[in-house]
Amino acid sequence: MSLEVVVYVLTALAAVVVVLTRLRLRRDEGAGRHQVGSGLLLLHTACGVLALAGWVTFLVTDEDLSWNGLVGIVALGFWWLTVLAGLLLLLRWLPSRGRHASGAVEDSWSDGPGLSVLAHVGLLVGVLVFTYAYLTSAV
Repeated sequence: MSLEVVVYVLTALAAVVVVLTRLRLRRDEGAGRHQVGSGLLLLHTACGVLALAGWVTFLVTDEDLSWNGLVGIVALGFWWLTVLAGLLLLLRWLPSRGRHASGAVEDSWSDGPGLSVLAHVGLLVGVLVFTYAYLTSAV
């Protein structure tokens, strides 16, 4: 399988991560041990949407266009911001200590942080692949 095909598949999976994270954490209903600010979720969603729009534009337009490379690098910047916000969202699963600590809140999506960790570490790997593909002109 060529790197270009891998990039297209990972792009679709990255879109799923952005959308499902937004759906899972809407209205402070997300699972975890701590509440995360709505600003962090907004950053994750906004950067993810901008990254996806820019990255898809970069992938489907002619590489000979003068602005195509700029769109790709800007999209990569937004992907890296999305990854950072996503990894910070995982902080909601850190254990609580102390007399007034509360247990983890569960939801119907999964038991524990497994799905969130898989999604956001997978997004990190995907963005590493995107960056490598961009730097080596594979896409």
